[in-house]
Amino acid sequence: MAKDLSNERFLFIELIAWWKGYVTNRQLQTQFSISRQQAYNDFKRYNDLHPNNLIKNDSGYLPSFHFHPAYISGELNQFLDWFDTGYLNSQPQVTTYLTLPKSRIDVEVIRVLVRAIEAKKAVEASYVSLSHPENDGRIFHPHTFINTGLRWHIRGYCEKSQGYRDLVLSRFREGTELLEGKAYGNDQDLAWHTEIDIILEPDPRLTSSQKSVLAHDYELANSQLMIKTRAALATYLLQHMQIKTKMLDGTPEAQQWILVNQDDIQKWLF
Repeated sequence: MAKDLSNERFLFIELIAWWKGYVTNRQLQTQFSISRQQAYNDFKRYNDLHPNNLIKNDSGYLPSFHFHPAYISGELNQFLDWFDTGYLNSQPQVTTYLTLPKSRIDVEVIRVLVRAIEAKKAVEASYVSLSHPENDGRIFHPHTFINTGLRWHIRGYCEKSQGYRDLVLSRFREGTELLEGKAYGNDQDLAWHTEIDIILEPDPRLTSSQKSVLAHDYELANSQLMIKTRAALATYLLQHMQIKTKMLDGTPEAQQWILVNQDDIQKWLF
């Protein structure tokens, strides 16, 4: 018996409708290489099963005010994984992932940022930060979403800072709007296009036996771990590896690694 893929198509309908603000027959046809009639039937069946979720207009199907997801998780990762790869992730059967605290991210902001990236346009962002907790308006030219493992950022050119920056998605506020005219692309983002090596060694305070554990974990060559990364992501990688660049942790078992080539990459760190 052929596998019933309708639930996967229903998931796609919800995913695109919710995060992009609308979904069309054409998008469903393209994603699954199905006929126009099959796409029509899928939307009809979805609406029969969930009559209060979608509203049809000239743009396609829009999420209603009463939209309640039946197939998607509601997690931004699920949509941005598709946005980046074009593939829908299947549910893991024998693995699980660490549950991290959820950041509050405005879906309307995501819709605007996605449209800006697709159309290569800038946005007028309503944004706050710890240094400027009051609403801080700025013109921002987004080019890439970044997941640091703990939270989502978006990278682009910030006119206020006069340079490429990463903004935290949860700190965008309502009122972010798409602007006309072409945006700065990522072609001038030097840190994004520069690849650097981060060279680590086991903390010298560890015993030989402890160092051998790390050497086995990472198949160290000449007692060093070399990681290639975009220069723009170097700080996030060091944070993930719990590398302190200004002082050693008091406990070597906690520090585990030291950064060998800090002088070489210092200009890329923030």
